[in-house]
Amino acid sequence: MVAESFLPQINGVANTARHVADRLLARGHELLIIAAGPGPDTYGGIPVLRARSFGVPGYKEFPVGLPDPSIERAMAEFKPDLVHLASPFIIGAYGLRSARKLGLPTVAIFQTDIAGFARQYPWFAAADRGIWRWVRRVHSRADRTLAPSSASVQQLVQGGVPNVHLWGRGVNLDLFDPKHRDENWRREISPDGRPIVGYVGRLAAEKKVRRLAELSDLNCKVVIVGDGPDRASLENSLPNATFLGMRRGADLASIFAGLDVFVHTGEHETFCQTIQEAQASGVATVGPAAGGPLDLIQPGTNGLLFEPGRPGSLHHAVKALLDHPMARARMAAAGLERVQTRTWPAVVDDLVDRHYADVLRDAAAVRRVA
Repeated sequence: MVAESFLPQINGVANTARHVADRLLARGHELLIIAAGPGPDTYGGIPVLRARSFGVPGYKEFPVGLPDPSIERAMAEFKPDLVHLASPFIIGAYGLRSARKLGLPTVAIFQTDIAGFARQYPWFAAADRGIWRWVRRVHSRADRTLAPSSASVQQLVQGGVPNVHLWGRGVNLDLFDPKHRDENWRREISPDGRPIVGYVGRLAAEKKVRRLAELSDLNCKVVIVGDGPDRASLENSLPNATFLGMRRGADLASIFAGLDVFVHTGEHETFCQTIQEAQASGVATVGPAAGGPLDLIQPGTNGLLFEPGRPGSLHHAVKALLDHPMARARMAAAGLERVQTRTWPAVVDDLVDRHYADVLRDAAAVRRVA
């Protein structure tokens, strides 16, 4: 596995890579992880080769790996059956080049809309087309690309990337569960009993957290969980919200379960894992009608969607849930039911038994012909 991000970083790419590694190990596979940035040189007994890296302005906590000859050497020594590329961009692209040179089949995971994120930052905005061309080039050279949502599959196919398949994400149902709802925490956050509306995620430009200002005149308490470069400015622009900082594990699960409505404001999510975590926690969800949330939220059934380009649409969606507690409870129950088959073991088993198997079979057929 060549991972653009891995523990100790906390983000969607690292989280998915960790769950894939856990399941591969549980199934008896041998694994070598090659990852960007500093960190431990083992994970659960799996060796981790740490590539050289640098920090990007505004994202310094997410190191960007650099091409390193040690990647190809390690790959050649390990002699894998297949190379898994976790959100390939720089070291992932180098890992792909090395795999092709060594004649190894590859599966590339498209997870981050880097071009969409770049447009949110003035110093990167002009580079978005070049970034997309690079992403298309990398994924076009992999034997199979897996995208997490219908929208991202369509984006890649329309962009000319061949052999794209849908592969979603799992959710930890042992951690995220309605039973973790803590009434004491709810009274502490909202002493007057107002409904609690929460956001969980990075506090950065691409997440559009400032849209939560639309909720200022609603009878609710807004809670924001996470950290990032925009935190200070958001605290100024959302003075009535409660900022809880970064939370993890059981603490985060308790916060999720304690919400009445979960809101995600970002427009460039290829999946949006926090919506699944909210659904697993028994909470009604609101997300943008764009990207990954289109697959996760069926409007009126298990949540509501708002129009990213229409001011006030987030306000109306949240107000509808707050004004109708019975409908909100029904949607929360439907969301909880939706995720019951989306466990990480089930999702990774699909990766191995279907996608890995297909790529390995095709590679073996090519070798026979050669």
